[in-house]
Amino acid sequence: MAGKITKVLVANRGEIALRVMRALRELEIPSVAVYSEADREAAHVLFANEAVCIGPAPSTESYLRIDKILDAVRKTGADAVHPGYGFLSENSAFARALRDAGIGFIGPGPEAMEMMGNKLTARAAMIAAGVRVIPGSDGALGDPQEALRLSREIGFPVMLKAAAGGGGKGMRVVRDESEMASALEATQAEAAKAFADSAVFVEKYIEKPRHIEIQVLADRQGNAVYLGERECSIQRRHQKVVEESPSPIVDEAMRREMGEMAVMVAKACDYESAGTVEFMVDAHRDFYFLEMNTRLQVEHPVTELTYNVDLVKLQIAVAGGEALPFRQDELVPHGWAMEFRIYAEDPATDFLPSTGKILRLREPGGPGIRHDSGIYEKYDVPIFYDPLLSKLVVYGQTRVEVIQRARRAFTEFVIAGIRTNIPFHQWLLRQPAFEKGDFDTHFIDTHFRPEYLKQDEALPFVALAAATLAYHQHGRRMNFAGLQAFSRRPSKWKLAARKEAVTRRQS
Repeated sequence: MAGKITKVLVANRGEIALRVMRALRELEIPSVAVYSEADREAAHVLFANEAVCIGPAPSTESYLRIDKILDAVRKTGADAVHPGYGFLSENSAFARALRDAGIGFIGPGPEAMEMMGNKLTARAAMIAAGVRVIPGSDGALGDPQEALRLSREIGFPVMLKAAAGGGGKGMRVVRDESEMASALEATQAEAAKAFADSAVFVEKYIEKPRHIEIQVLADRQGNAVYLGERECSIQRRHQKVVEESPSPIVDEAMRREMGEMAVMVAKACDYESAGTVEFMVDAHRDFYFLEMNTRLQVEHPVTELTYNVDLVKLQIAVAGGEALPFRQDELVPHGWAMEFRIYAEDPATDFLPSTGKILRLREPGGPGIRHDSGIYEKYDVPIFYDPLLSKLVVYGQTRVEVIQRARRAFTEFVIAGIRTNIPFHQWLLRQPAFEKGDFDTHFIDTHFRPEYLKQDEALPFVALAAATLAYHQHGRRMNFAGLQAFSRRPSKWKLAARKEAVTRRQS
C-alpha cells in the first residue's frame, strides 16, 4: 500500500492494541478494534472508534482467524491493519492475504517474515551476508549420531533448537553426550507440537549469556537505521520480564558495531518498518546474531523514551510510503529507561497464573513514569490469553535515578483482586547484583526463590483486625461529631422566637 492511511484495524488486544490506538488518535486516524466474546468489555474495545466481534474466546477461533479479520476489515472499510505483537504479527500468510486484498499491512513484507521466521533459513542468510552467528549446524538434524558428532566438534554444552521456534519454546540444553538421544527426541516432539515442524538444529551453548537486542527501522526507499540497544537478560523460562535501554555493559563502540550489524541484517532481507535484531553476548562481550523479530516488540517503550521517538507513528508513516525522517547520525540516546512487565501471576507460588476481577487499581504517577495498560478497575482478567496486564516504564537521567523512581512507583502501584508479579519487581529492585548491572539470562533461576515473597500467615488476619478497629473508631468519631453538632443546633423554639423578633423590627 502507498498513500495516506485513513482507517486502521488493530488485529490485537490488551495493552498493545490500546497503545496503537492512542497513536492513531493523535494522528486523527479512526481505529477499529476486533475482539473475542471474552473481550467484549476490554479496554481496547471501549477505546476504539469501531469494534467488531470476531468469534469465541479461544484465540484459534478469533484472533488467529485470518478470514474473520479480513471480513472485519471489509465490513468497516479499514485500509490498513496493525498487528501489534503476538497472534498474527509475524504470520507471512496474513501479510500476504492483506496485500492480495489491497489492504495495507503496518509491518514488513511477507518475504522478510518468511526469511527470518525460520531460524535455519535466517542463519543461512546471515552467514551469506557476513553476519556473525553462533557456531552450530547448517541444517536440520534428525540423526542422534550426526547431532552427537557435530556437538563434539562444537564442544559441549550445546543447545538444541526448533527451526521454526520462538517464544522460548523448543529449546533444550545438552551438557553431556549421554543426554543427546533423549534430548533430541524430546525437542523434536515439542517442536512438532508447538510449530507443526519437527526440524531441530544445534548451536554452541553460551555460558552466562546476556540477551541484547537492537531496534532497527527501515523504509521503502532503502534507508535503514538502528536506535540503540535494549538489555533483555532478566528472563524467566526464556521469557523477558524486565528490559532496559541502554545496556549496562554496552559502550559507544560496541553499540555502533552491534547497530551496524543489525542494519546489515535488515538490508539482507529487504526489511521495512520497525524490527528487532537479537544478539547473544558472552562473558567476554563478544556477540552473535540470534534471530530477528519482524514486528514491534513488547519492550519498544524504553527505546521511545531514550531516543524521543514514537515507533508506532513511524511504522504508520513507513506503511504510507514516507521516508524515515532522520539519518543515523541524528539518532543520539539520552537518559535511561526500564520496563517492568506486569503479569497476572503469583511469584510466591512459582508464578502460577491468576485470573479474576480487578477490585481496585491505583496506577503510579509522577516524574518519569509511563504506564501502558490494558486493564481498569472492575475488569475481569480472562484465562484464555497471555497474562500480561500492563507495562510500567520508568525514565530518568541515570540508571540509579531510574531504580530509585521504580522503587517509589511500585510503592504506589496497587492491583487488588488478583495476584500479580509486582512483589517480584520490588524484590528485584533491591538486589545488589541487579543494581550493579551484574546479571545474565539465568539471574532469576539463580537468585530468586518463591519463599522470599511469602507473607506471614497471620498477616491477613492482622490486616482484617486493623481494618475492623479503624472502621469502629471512624464510626465513633462520626457519632460523636454528630452529637456535638446536634447539641449546638438551636431548638425550634429559639428559631421561631428569632423569626418573630426579625419580623417586628422590620415592621
